[in-house]
Amino acid sequence: MHNYQATDNYLKDKTILVTGAGDGIGKEAALQYGKYGATVILLGKTVAKLEAVYDEIIALGGPEPAIVPLDLKGATAQHYRDMANTISDQFGYLDGLLHNASLLGHLGPFTQISENDWQNVFQVNLTSQFLMTQALIPILKKAPSASVIFTTSSVGIAGRAYWGPYAISKFATQGMMQVLADEYDNSSIRFNSLNPGATRTVMRSKAYPAENPETLKTPAEIMPLYLYLMDNSESQENGETFHAQPK
Repeated sequence: MHNYQATDNYLKDKTILVTGAGDGIGKEAALQYGKYGATVILLGKTVAKLEAVYDEIIALGGPEPAIVPLDLKGATAQHYRDMANTISDQFGYLDGLLHNASLLGHLGPFTQISENDWQNVFQVNLTSQFLMTQALIPILKKAPSASVIFTTSSVGIAGRAYWGPYAISKFATQGMMQVLADEYDNSSIRFNSLNPGATRTVMRSKAYPAENPETLKTPAEIMPLYLYLMDNSESQENGETFHAQPK
């Protein structure tokens, strides 16, 4: 599957929501899904960035995307219910959901984690994904088959010193994915996690300021798995954790 080759227009007539679609991995996934024929719903907090991605998808010849400006830090359950109703009205159902948006928070000793930082990281990395997934399940169920991808991390599989709230939130994300996968086993919705590994993104440079970004894979280079997991004719896995850069 790491050598997975998507076929032209394999996502035609599919609607896929990507969170954190303004830059980094989310932007690249949105561009790729659009290129292969999906109508992409671009969710992020910076409208100008989303508009730039929108323009790039149009330039690639993809279907016209939709833009949902939303700051996951402040969004409530009602925001997600309203969003689900809008998607249902416009598209009928949702074929794919990529939970990509994450907040790194401050890295440092456990005893120095601030309550505010903890709350913010959990709000964006966990609570927003819980509320959004809960609101979207009814329209994911309406699709002939649907794929939900959670984004995990190596520090969400084995805890690491000084990664506090981020690592713990990713462990919880893994738990949420597994609960959902078990609950919807043998249904039309599949839930899996994807660990992108060390990738050339802004978040990575904040976590590892001394690292040379040229030594890292670009978001474009890790896309085969993102494409594979949205391919309902090829991918049947449920409850699995995938690694875009296996050690």
